[in-house]
Amino acid sequence: MVADRAAAGQRLDRWLASVFPELSRSRVKALIEAGQASRDFAVTRDPSEPVREGSTYRLGVPAAAPAAPAAQTIPLTVLYEDPELIVIDKPAGLVVHPAPGNPEGTLVNALIAHCGQSLRGIGGEQRPGIVHRLDKDTSGVMVVAKTERAHQALAAAFARRDLERSYLALVWGVPAPAEGRIEAPIGRHPVDRKRMAVVPRGKPAATRWRMLRAFGTAAALLECRLETGRTHQIRVHLAHLGHPLVGDLAYLRRLPAAARGLDPARRGALTGFPRQALHAAVLGFRHPVTGVALRFEAKLPADIAALLALLTDQPG
Repeated sequence: MVADRAAAGQRLDRWLASVFPELSRSRVKALIEAGQASRDFAVTRDPSEPVREGSTYRLGVPAAAPAAPAAQTIPLTVLYEDPELIVIDKPAGLVVHPAPGNPEGTLVNALIAHCGQSLRGIGGEQRPGIVHRLDKDTSGVMVVAKTERAHQALAAAFARRDLERSYLALVWGVPAPAEGRIEAPIGRHPVDRKRMAVVPRGKPAATRWRMLRAFGTAAALLECRLETGRTHQIRVHLAHLGHPLVGDLAYLRRLPAAARGLDPARRGALTGFPRQALHAAVLGFRHPVTGVALRFEAKLPADIAALLALLTDQPG
């Protein structure tokens, strides 16, 4: 393409990113540094070079390389899919991304198999674009980008919190008041580095909660809405309030007093629940390309639904 007067003087990477909106600026910069850009048929590797009016520029975009994680056929519940993104209802027990200890059998492995060639390359690799995560044992709605432009736009929406996120949480005890907001900074636990905690020098974090139902004085079902997106945010904030999630062994270190008045069957069901009772129920956002408002809901999974059914008949 030939640079016009409006382009003259701009950084090369900035201008080329505007010419190729499907590529992020960081991706364009990497391509330039790799020798994929030319000015008047001579290679240029300087992303900060000022654009020259009347010069002819070319940018080579190699085909996306195969993703490093292997494709694995793992059943997925797909709530929505188009050429730009996919929305799934993640089951509890599924790790989102390969990591030490979980090198395979993850959501990324499943998406590489499911999406195939519709993954058009993010950062030059044919892989899904993870813009947010759910803990392994948290179930519910997730959106994943399939293209670079969708990844860039969704990441920006999450960063500026321009979306709707609602979780259902079953907690020990009954919060009073029945709704509220907690604003408390979250950082690494000072002793146990695998856990997070409310700490003075942590990152700002805020969560709103509303009680949907109380089960006697033993437990309550809450709706939680995130104002920020810190690691383990809901789990840490609710534990800090004195109402840890049922099944959350990381943040529940002893039997809650609320369990003492329960009959053995219900007490056993609550104390033996094998994961944190947390479900990402609602995710709403604007489509990263069309701008259309999208909203998705995932019903409670069978394990939490069964636990609520058991508690429903619990006498006051």
